Amino acid sequence: MAEQRKIDLRTFVYLDVLQPQLASFLATVAQGYLPIEEQAALFVEIQPGIAINRLTDVALKNAAVTPGMQIVERAFGVLELHSFDQAQVRAAGDAMLAHMGKQASDRLQPRVVTSEIITGTSPYQTMLINRFRHGDQILKGQALYILETHPAGYAILAANEAEKASPIRLLEVMTFGAFGRLYLSGGDEEIKAAAAAAEACLTNLDGRPNEQPVDVN
Repeated sequence: MAEQRKIDLRTFVYLDVLQPQLASFLATVAQGYLPIEEQAALFVEIQPGIAINRLTDVALKNAAVTPGMQIVERAFGVLELHSFDQAQVRAAGDAMLAHMGKQASDRLQPRVVTSEIITGTSPYQTMLINRFRHGDQILKGQALYILETHPAGYAILAANEAEKASPIRLLEVMTFGAFGRLYLSGGDEEIKAAAAAAEACLTNLDGRPNEQPVDVN
């Protein structure tokens, strides 16, 4: 048997109540058992990616939760779990942390890499965005908010908190890879409120210092 590699906990976040647009977005892109709005969820991102298989096993054997997403990349592994019972979601998280010998605070602190608001978007730019998004559509003249996070998984927390704070349109959430990305559209003031909420939730999350160079390969 190969020697088990030490697991690096990158992202570990609870979503207390999945918002309608985010839940619907996940149902569009996930390949597991799809979440629905108002469920609680847990999002975990680790390195090496292959170790996510064992953590999924641990979670499902210790709590009544449902996996919506499991992604195994070359470097990183991602798992999303959900349930209407927040206690079961937290039990799954506790079981995974115990298996790794870690606490939630051992995760990397989120770092905002890019934060930008573009107002009065051109119809040509909105068409480009609509070609790659998996969520709602952006219309000409609307404001566009772009958030880039490190590690990638924190983009999902930012998306959920932004939707709680403001009636925006959720265009795209990328939660794995070297960086996470969030695209939102709406009126100027709606986007400002959403951006403030998204960045505040990341600023207030504890964890170990995140100053390491980012491997983009």
